[in-house]
Amino acid sequence: MSQVLGRGNLLTRGAEGVTLALDSVRANKLRASLTILGIAIGVMVVIAMASMITGIQRSVSDVVQRAGPNTFVVMRFFRDGLQISDGTDEMSPWRRRPRLSRDEAELIRNLPAVADVNVREFAQSAVVYGDKEFSETGIEGMDPSWMKVSGGDLLDGRNFTPIEAAGNAFVVVINGDAAEVLFPGIDPVGKVVRIFGLPFTVVGLYRDPSGMFEDGGSPKFVVPHGTLAKVGNQDRGWINIAVFPDSTVGRDAAMDQVTSAMRIHRGLKPGEDNTFDLVSGDQFLASFNDMTAGFFLVMLVLSSVGLMVGGVGVVAIMMISVTERTREIGVRKALGATRGEILFQFLVEAATLTLLGGLCGMAMGAIISFGIKQFTPIPATIPLWSIAAAIGASIITGICFGLYPANKAAAMDPVEALRHE
Repeated sequence: MSQVLGRGNLLTRGAEGVTLALDSVRANKLRASLTILGIAIGVMVVIAMASMITGIQRSVSDVVQRAGPNTFVVMRFFRDGLQISDGTDEMSPWRRRPRLSRDEAELIRNLPAVADVNVREFAQSAVVYGDKEFSETGIEGMDPSWMKVSGGDLLDGRNFTPIEAAGNAFVVVINGDAAEVLFPGIDPVGKVVRIFGLPFTVVGLYRDPSGMFEDGGSPKFVVPHGTLAKVGNQDRGWINIAVFPDSTVGRDAAMDQVTSAMRIHRGLKPGEDNTFDLVSGDQFLASFNDMTAGFFLVMLVLSSVGLMVGGVGVVAIMMISVTERTREIGVRKALGATRGEILFQFLVEAATLTLLGGLCGMAMGAIISFGIKQFTPIPATIPLWSIAAAIGASIITGICFGLYPANKAAAMDPVEALRHE
């Protein structure tokens, strides 16, 4: 039986409550474990999902910052949030829009408000060097200005030149992950690989910037866009055109000029909707944040289920504790303990139980976050607010669900409690 203590200060009573809670865990290992597990699962979901979403958000923000605050993208179609399609024309509105073309990219490049553009398009191909091979990987066709958008830098060699791009030269820039597989231990610059079954000369070794979209253990092969368009097997039309406004012109003015030029080029009449979209970095970030709001809702629901399960366990284990310590409660009241002191002690016990679950959940979430960061392209990062939220939610769950048994203990009649056997 726990030592009977008289009236003490707040810190002493709190320490007593923690000690008694730990004694309850040892005495009721199975029930306590189930309680702790429920809370731990709820907290683990918060930590793991928050770290993943935060990492993705930072990566998206990094991509936008690297491209520059004034850069915007001309796209065939842009939809805020998640894009869901069942394959029908009704659910695939982009099909009703003309495909972007290289000619339109050059039209934009020649506008007075535009300093440069970068065209980006993708294809799939095997890449072979001797007996080393990527059976099927992504090939990116871009303009010489592509590093303004992608970031990163060259470790060796060079980027392809405007002359090579204009002449559809068979040259390629690769990243470190591609070099490790195709050229282990040797300098890749100057070597010839086969892409689309044709010989391409490696002219540069590129280092990816850190971030979800560039640094995930994925090979990168960048060729001139004209070359890709000439020999690639890509689905034509999914070109994105990154536009770099002239430094003397604001982004909004450049967007207006691009919009007017595109509408005239496509013969759109006044009042007709655009058949293309212009997306600024701010719009992209806002859209992404709206999309992640849905993930936060899922996180809230899943974590709430775990906390509820743990809360039910708190009620059960605390009611057992109250029953087993009925006589002790009577003795304390007879010695002058107030209702508030009894209530406080049992609430501290309940909060300690759930806090233990919260700490276990934080450890589990941290392990999952580390695994995501190590084995996926997502640079998962645990935000401080998620730690505070996990601790707060654990303690609040203990207090809320422990209130009923604590109140029952505090309301006991001392005479009846002393008669309890």
